[in-house]
Amino acid sequence: MAQHALVNNIDHKDIKIINTRSAELGDDLWYALTFPREFRSVQTHYPILLHKDPQTGQFLSIALFGFQEGENLFLDDNGWHAAYIPVSVKRQPFLIANQTRMVDGKEIQDRMLCIDMEHPRVSKEQGEPLFLEFGGNTEFLDQTASMMETMHLGMNDGEAFCKTLAALDLIESCTFDIQLKDGKKYQMIGFYTINEEILDALTDEQVLELKNKGYLQAIYMMLASQGNIHHLLAKKNAQVSG
Repeated sequence: MAQHALVNNIDHKDIKIINTRSAELGDDLWYALTFPREFRSVQTHYPILLHKDPQTGQFLSIALFGFQEGENLFLDDNGWHAAYIPVSVKRQPFLIANQTRMVDGKEIQDRMLCIDMEHPRVSKEQGEPLFLEFGGNTEFLDQTASMMETMHLGMNDGEAFCKTLAALDLIESCTFDIQLKDGKKYQMIGFYTINEEILDALTDEQVLELKNKGYLQAIYMMLASQGNIHHLLAKKNAQVSG
């Protein structure tokens, strides 16, 4: 069970974060959240699709790592084999919490860095320390705080991106029928992509709006990234053959 705490140099002076990659540390994910600000890096390695949040019904952009629950085809006993790992994965075990304070009678929301003390990456024996001997932040902690700010802004932008796609009716469901060399078949449902016919039929004004928001480039990166499905299939076939 998660145990969230605000990061501080008293309670967490001896805490270290294990930053190697393994299934035991929670990296056995078949997909993870991503956002337009990192699409350029993500699309080099992973298919980018859309998925609907079952609780809110909102669309989210995701990077796909495998074909079924618990399958990360980039992960083996020697680590994660890709030059880029999405921020939503790298940030574990950290998260952002909002703390409210009053300033001149107005509520101000401060973003605070929190840590899940029950996460398997949290250790006192090994990993990257959060604080220096006399209480100052380590470079690792400062970089983590910066990464979390990037993720916060990116996820807000990603939410707006998906709402824009939905408003323009650009989202369509997609089904992937996967057949391996050994004859096994997988059908992946519940994912969504861009409707290219509707995209091509957008007015000049709509295209310009997407371009000005930086979303037009993100759309084409999503579409281009889906060629990585073939790379995933090759990885899966190699795993089966091995």
